[in-house]
Amino acid sequence: MVLKRNVGLSGLKYRGGGPMLAWSLHRISGITLISLLSLHVLSSFFQHQLGNDLATNINIIYESIYVQVFIVFVVIFHGLNGLRIIILDTFPKLIEYQREVIWLQWLAFIPIYGLTVFVMVTRAFGGN
Repeated sequence: MVLKRNVGLSGLKYRGGGPMLAWSLHRISGITLISLLSLHVLSSFFQHQLGNDLATNINIIYESIYVQVFIVFVVIFHGLNGLRIIILDTFPKLIEYQREVIWLQWLAFIPIYGLTVFVMVTRAFGGN
């Protein structure tokens, strides 16, 4: 019996594709959310307890449109990817269609994120 296995350096080739990218982005977005929330709590503490200028500077960074757009990206992606994971865990037979579900996730993410950013940018730059 001959086993068809990749042995050597060719076996180290990355073949993850969409699912591995979604896994990586989910972990990165989770760490980013925890970091941003911790920084926000720390800034509130400095503002209310110490009246420090550091808190004012952190809040100025948070109020930047660029940071807001990034935060919206992280929150929406993490939420939709979490829903995808919940659906795949609830219905294990859908695991074989994981790549298609990832495409559906991105098809939902792009208009939601695009519309949200459009509204944010138009309001930030003089719109109503």
